[in-house]
Amino acid sequence: MTELSSTAEEIIRRTRPLILSGGYDGFSYADISNVVGIRKASIHHHFPTKAQLVRVLVEQYRREAVEGLRQMDQAIADPAERLRAYTGYWQTCIASGSEPFCVCALLASQMPALPEEVAAEVRAHFRALAVWVASVFREGIERGGLQMVHAPEIEAEVFVATVHGAMLSSRAHGDAAVFEMIVGPLVERFVR
Repeated sequence: MTELSSTAEEIIRRTRPLILSGGYDGFSYADISNVVGIRKASIHHHFPTKAQLVRVLVEQYRREAVEGLRQMDQAIADPAERLRAYTGYWQTCIASGSEPFCVCALLASQMPALPEEVAAEVRAHFRALAVWVASVFREGIERGGLQMVHAPEIEAEVFVATVHGAMLSSRAHGDAAVFEMIVGPLVERFVR
């Protein structure tokens, strides 16, 4: 990914909540112009198309997530605790309203309508997340602290789908506690 100007970074930063509140089709360059305080032509200068803007946003989001997972691997030795920290991160975000939903989960729900360049980045995010969860599961099995019925790759997909489904249920109920009600037992079912 190439370096972005401070204006381009600001455009991306201000676009993220617009996506979270309305999805891919729920915002326009006029909306961004209003919140950033620049002309639409300036936005087009940095991101000629909406698809390009959202692709870069998702790519950046994925890289931030991968870096966060890497830091979690370094900071937390116990695999079960890493899984709890991951779900705890989302619990805090949902409860505080700071990031009430995963950008990629929201966009994945709109996959048939997304431009391919955006869809490819969303798929890359989910692949990276599932690979990380599977690696945590494998490590937990090797250390003897985790157990599972299926292969770590299968259980990782179930874990990722459940966490993101819990976000959706929490949003549908308008209750952050629903997320914890779903993911709390999820982690514990793998612990020996």
